Amino acid sequence: MDLADRATRSGAQPTPRQDRGGDPRPASPERIYLSPPDVGELEETYVLRALRSGWVAPVGAEIDAFEREVAHRVGTAYAVAVNSGTSALHLALLALGVGAGQAVVVPTLTFAATANAVVYTGAEPIFVDCEPGTGNVDVSLLAELLRDLRAADRRIGAVLPVDMFGSCADYDTLLPLCAEFGVPVVEDAAEALGSTYRGRGAGSFGRVAAVSFSGNKIVGTSTGGMLLSDDEGLLARCRHLANQAREPVPHYEHVDVGYNYRPSNVLAALGRAQLRRLDQMLARRRELRARYAKLFAPVPGVALLAEPDAGSNCWLTVIVVDETIAGWRAEQLGEHLAACDIETRRVWKPMHLQRAYAGARAVLTGAADRLFADGLALPSGSAMTEPQFARVTEAISDFLRERP
Repeated sequence: MDLADRATRSGAQPTPRQDRGGDPRPASPERIYLSPPDVGELEETYVLRALRSGWVAPVGAEIDAFEREVAHRVGTAYAVAVNSGTSALHLALLALGVGAGQAVVVPTLTFAATANAVVYTGAEPIFVDCEPGTGNVDVSLLAELLRDLRAADRRIGAVLPVDMFGSCADYDTLLPLCAEFGVPVVEDAAEALGSTYRGRGAGSFGRVAAVSFSGNKIVGTSTGGMLLSDDEGLLARCRHLANQAREPVPHYEHVDVGYNYRPSNVLAALGRAQLRRLDQMLARRRELRARYAKLFAPVPGVALLAEPDAGSNCWLTVIVVDETIAGWRAEQLGEHLAACDIETRRVWKPMHLQRAYAGARAVLTGAADRLFADGLALPSGSAMTEPQFARVTEAISDFLRERP
């Protein structure tokens, strides 16, 4: 999950790689990407300062400050920076003691990293379907699954909800449910930095949370992630494991098997600059979503995924198309926009449909399958210029005019 190779103030688009929103094809000066990095002079200043400090290794003042600033923004007491959101999830599960013989409940509608982190620990991911209107985990199904697992005397290591496309899960219902069953919650807020739920920041729910700073996120540092929690001991354990589990003695001493999961001080500087601009970038993405909503409001059979929510960071704007009403499929609009050199992306392919997880247990209603078939993510990056957005909306309007 790397940052695009270049991004210039002239407005030239960078080259996103394939991750939670990148396009693996070579860059085109005219191509409009789904969610490219938004960087400029402030980021250059911070990175140059870090380089000139001489601290280019995975240690330094920029990392320490970045941890403090993200924790303050989200509303947690502690934070640990790591080299990816995936690493953060892995460490969170390990620190909670998740391992072989345990089950971890994961939404089926998510990026593969959520499920992969469970497998890294030796535990078994069990997938649960989503709410059709938000794409977030269906808490009523989760309740049924937890009851079934308890009845079968299965050890449940954690529940791992995902804040889908920047819209938080239903924590008012989910957290008491998991507390009733004595199961810790690990919040995957990879897509949701800057979002809020009932006034609380995404990344502040459950025992521990993970956010991502990959190049296409709201705050992008090329690659990176962070653990967030009010549990000082838990995050101390994560920090220890992330630093190759080296003991605090003069020589290299290791009691545990650790991981090389620490981030670069230079990239932390980039993240600090991005964090200073976060409110500006959130405002732009929310503005784009509102304008997409207005564009599609008169179009029968088309709705935006999740109701407009002042708390969402609007990381990606997703439309859902009912072909029986609209008379066309989301895939057809995607093909039309691709011909116009505009990147779109289908909603996550559910984990239970992935060959890597063939045979995994899943509790399903068909909602995730339908969103995968009918959903389309539109260009939503905060760096998108007005001429670029005009190109996107004109191409969409042309497509709609061609439909009966």
